[in-house]
Amino acid sequence: MFDWRKVLLNPDDSLDTAIKVLHEGGCRIALVSDEHGRLLGTITDGDIRRTLINQSTMASLASMIMNSNPITVDNKVGNKEILALMSSQGFLHMPIIDKDGILCGLETLQNLVEKPKYDNPVFLMAGGFGTRLHPLTKNTPKPLLKVGVKPILETIIEQFINYGFHNFYISTHFKSEQIRDYFKTGDMYGVKIKYVHEDTPLGTAGSLGLLPDNLPDLPIIVMNGDLLTKVDFKNLLDFHYENNTEATMCVREYDFQVPYGVIETDNYEIKKIEEKPVHSFFVNAGIYVLNKNLVNKVDGKSYLDMTDFLNKELDNGGVSAFPIHEYWLDIGQMDEYEKANREVATVFPPRRMKNEAPC
Repeated sequence: MFDWRKVLLNPDDSLDTAIKVLHEGGCRIALVSDEHGRLLGTITDGDIRRTLINQSTMASLASMIMNSNPITVDNKVGNKEILALMSSQGFLHMPIIDKDGILCGLETLQNLVEKPKYDNPVFLMAGGFGTRLHPLTKNTPKPLLKVGVKPILETIIEQFINYGFHNFYISTHFKSEQIRDYFKTGDMYGVKIKYVHEDTPLGTAGSLGLLPDNLPDLPIIVMNGDLLTKVDFKNLLDFHYENNTEATMCVREYDFQVPYGVIETDNYEIKKIEEKPVHSFFVNAGIYVLNKNLVNKVDGKSYLDMTDFLNKELDNGGVSAFPIHEYWLDIGQMDEYEKANREVATVFPPRRMKNEAPC
């Protein structure tokens, strides 16, 4: 059983603390309890996202965002009955309490069943020149730059494998033979990897038109090949299905502080003075879920950026925003590359390959 003590919160803990507990606990739920150990509520990944999308501050208290009436199970109920209840309700976790409401544990669906397998194609865009990382990228495509002991793109692929994805396509252009030679057909990872090649750069969406026509009729996850993230891809896919839109874009909250006092006026009269205000925005995180019929609209013959492509679809079935609060780093410049190398060992622990013998 999962060590539920890692995901405990006090009711007066902040939203920022709740996010940290979710990340460090690794099971997408936090348990809010009082000083006597009595369960007061739960906070899930979805609760965090709803709070962020409503522009709530990081100082929001756990007691304000928690589900105060969670479904629980008695500590005398067996695993078989717990699994049946979780499956019937679509739950990923189940708090376990005694007759007095005191927390005794937390059961997870992952602990009770085998890891699922997803046939959804994963399309990784790795054709850029990486000019902002010269001279490192003069003779090496940016996705093959090593962060820690392995290339950026390898860490990305391993993250998807951890969630059960096995059907990969990689779009290449600059030094494409190096990427093909490194990953080959994916056998080393126990997955299938195929490639499409951009003869000329097609932008962040244009290469979608190079994908084969016989893809399964399933949503396709598209991701830039220079991102490191711990986003929960299963949760992302579930979100896309639940919102029933043609596309889902992952977004990150970005804060910008005006370095001056901002003046609000009415003609010549000053109405308000605000010193160095902070404005928050959602920015594109470079990860998308696209329905197959949407991908089929791209002909693969002309340059097309994803922002322009999705802007045209806003009125044709809609585009959902999936706020991500997990670790995320766009390796676009040298300082970001250096930061990734400092953090990779703790954020992405090593994974053994399919054919690699244990130590």
